[in-house]
Amino acid sequence: DELARDYHSQLVEKLKKTDYRLSSGRLTVHLAQEFGFCYGVDRAVDYAYQTRRRFPNRRVFLTGEIIHNPHVNKRLRDAGIRFLSDKNESIDSLKLEDVVILPAFGVTVGELEQFDERGCTLVDTTCGSVLNVWKNVRQYARDGFTSIIHGKVHHEETRATASQAVKTNTGRYLIILDLDQASLVCDFIRGNLDRKKFIEIFSDSYSSGFDPVQDLQKVGLANQTTMLMSESLEIGELIRHAMSDRHGAESLSNHYRAFETICSATQDRQDAIKTLLSTEQVDLSIVIGGYNSSNTRNLARICSEKVPTYHIAEPACLISSEELLYRPATTPPVRNHSLPEEIPAHNWLPLNGKLSIAVTAGASTPDNIVGEVIEKLVAFTAK
Repeated sequence: DELARDYHSQLVEKLKKTDYRLSSGRLTVHLAQEFGFCYGVDRAVDYAYQTRRRFPNRRVFLTGEIIHNPHVNKRLRDAGIRFLSDKNESIDSLKLEDVVILPAFGVTVGELEQFDERGCTLVDTTCGSVLNVWKNVRQYARDGFTSIIHGKVHHEETRATASQAVKTNTGRYLIILDLDQASLVCDFIRGNLDRKKFIEIFSDSYSSGFDPVQDLQKVGLANQTTMLMSESLEIGELIRHAMSDRHGAESLSNHYRAFETICSATQDRQDAIKTLLSTEQVDLSIVIGGYNSSNTRNLARICSEKVPTYHIAEPACLISSEELLYRPATTPPVRNHSLPEEIPAHNWLPLNGKLSIAVTAGASTPDNIVGEVIEKLVAFTAK
């Protein structure tokens, strides 16, 4: 009931019953058929609400943001849940009777050990898709393969996955962000990049004791579950070809492995917006979600390749029909949890004639936020 009260939208429910389309005057809104809260996020938020209700007289903490959505995290703060990532909080202050909620991204092996040492009650909301990645990187380590993780170095999920890769003494990992970095790894594998340059480029992206000469002999590919699927597949192909060139096609299975570890919900949302943009003629797209949400950023990247695109964090970003605040899809990835600056866009909304807008939202964006954005679009075009 609390979740429905806080995050439900009658308007969104109406759109789902009308082929995800809303027409109002000159405006037509096309809502992607997969958008917003996924199962893992819904479950994590549900657990947080239940935890607060279950332990009304105990201190309840989150390790950090439960998901990358400012609206949801504010609601949890308002409910009295404290965040260990806040300036005046720390793991050291935890007591036996405290309750700690582990977020959907998971936590590192080291952090979990610290919570265990303090004996607090743990509520684990780690997404099943993330757990699947962990299982694969642990298997890589057991078999002597280095995990190459396609992800963002400072993202909570990637840090947690990397810690699983080195859970055994033989485990190693290397984190790569994109195709450019994957190409550099392939250059080294083929002998076209020297060790000193490699270490310099990837200085903050590999495990302790990592030696590219030894540790890139056998590699297994894994992903942060919210990365762009097409990019992950392309990275896999680049590395597979490089390993084949280095070791021979007949020995490839001894040197390269890959498992499909992109979250199905992430892929569904990417597929849905691609389908919408290929079947409907739209003038622009609005992508809704936290600026530090990886899956939302990737939706914005997909849209920006087709139409003018505005990635906004919340309805308040839509200031008027003449101005909005947004994060361009080309903005570099967030590092160290710092949020990128919004920039204004002026005269972003065509003022005359028929107007068609595609709308989608990341997996951490609740329906009520999507509904409020659509309501604003209707109001701005009501003439």
